[in-house]
Amino acid sequence: MSRPSLVFADDQGNIFDHPDLDLVGSAAGAWEPVDERQCIPLPEGSELFLLPGRLPVGMSSRGRFDVLETQPGGEGRVIAVAAFMAPAYTATLNAAYHTTPGAPPLPLFAYAAVGFSRGRFVVTGLRVDLLPRQDPARFPSPERITKAAQRLLRTYPDNRLWQHLGKCALTYCCPAARNLALGRWEAPLPTAPVCNASCLGCLSHQPEGRFPVTQERMKFAPNPAEVAEVALHHFHKGRDPLVSFGQGCEGEPLTNGELLAESISLIRAQRKRGTINLNTNGSRPEVVARLMREGLSSIRVSLNSLVPERHQAYFRPQGWSLQDAIESIRQVKRAGGHASINLLTMPGVTDRPEEVAALISLIESTKLDLIQWRNLNIDPEAYLKRLELSKPEQRLGIAQLIDELRARFPRLKHGYFNPKLPESPA
Repeated sequence: MSRPSLVFADDQGNIFDHPDLDLVGSAAGAWEPVDERQCIPLPEGSELFLLPGRLPVGMSSRGRFDVLETQPGGEGRVIAVAAFMAPAYTATLNAAYHTTPGAPPLPLFAYAAVGFSRGRFVVTGLRVDLLPRQDPARFPSPERITKAAQRLLRTYPDNRLWQHLGKCALTYCCPAARNLALGRWEAPLPTAPVCNASCLGCLSHQPEGRFPVTQERMKFAPNPAEVAEVALHHFHKGRDPLVSFGQGCEGEPLTNGELLAESISLIRAQRKRGTINLNTNGSRPEVVARLMREGLSSIRVSLNSLVPERHQAYFRPQGWSLQDAIESIRQVKRAGGHASINLLTMPGVTDRPEEVAALISLIESTKLDLIQWRNLNIDPEAYLKRLELSKPEQRLGIAQLIDELRARFPRLKHGYFNPKLPESPA
């Protein structure tokens, strides 16, 4: 089986494939050679990132790992390159590189290994969800999206949540907000300006300033009528509609439990059917139980690890723990709802034996419905340092882990997006 070529960049940002070095991937710092069977073509909508202060690592014809310090021929600086894959794809190996002294922290993205083979870029990853909700080809021109968003802003000028979501669609190009503007699929319902965790990789709040935030956090809490107005519009107008609390532009929605309960009650007063989902850290199971009574359909709990000290190290929860998150899943299942986890995945961490065993235990004890395999957006070295982890001595492999879970739990679903649930008769 042939091997893809190493990809690197010069100091001007031009990207090349190396004539003599093959692609290498990394699993939590453990370098591995890569062959074509581990790769897929770079998905449409993915991006290539330069990794400043980091030197590319390839494999020579002698089977050695080589740190590339200069361009072929011996002159010119080089920079490592990684791929940030489009939604619906999960990385199976990260980019391999050597970090030089003084290198800046990497921004909050995921860094899949990228190579070049048969005239195209390839990445170490797999598609985990066939739903096209955020496929670039399914979005119309920016001009059409702008017109659709502006039309909604004019229709609801006094609704602060609509105005916020319009900014998300027009300024941040948020796929969920853009789908709301286009009247289809999953619509966001952000509600919480505060949080009860201090996640290392938080996208909207970085008080320590270690990583730049990728989007501005909302500064207000909408009232229940504003939330219900957005949701009911989408249920009435949208194609295959569902709505979700808990977005990247907010804190933790369970900190605003009363608002969520009242909002769901207003929605259900006019719309008995339709999927109302909650994306959450699962910190307040008693609130989750109340939301289920009001008409919540499903929950997605974010987890980086099911090893308590690793969960604690990443989420840095304030007044709650991993056990509360698991209890929230149980509350939903007891009430007959749909429960999934947003498994923040990193090769070499998620697939370690102790992580696999803990994940299997969770599935067995909660009757979990779905795992969403989402890449953890963070500098891998910073993450490993916070979790106090070294290179893995053993690992199953991300693709192999998914295959094993499919064989062991045939009912368990695997994906990337929150599902629109079947609607029972009103």
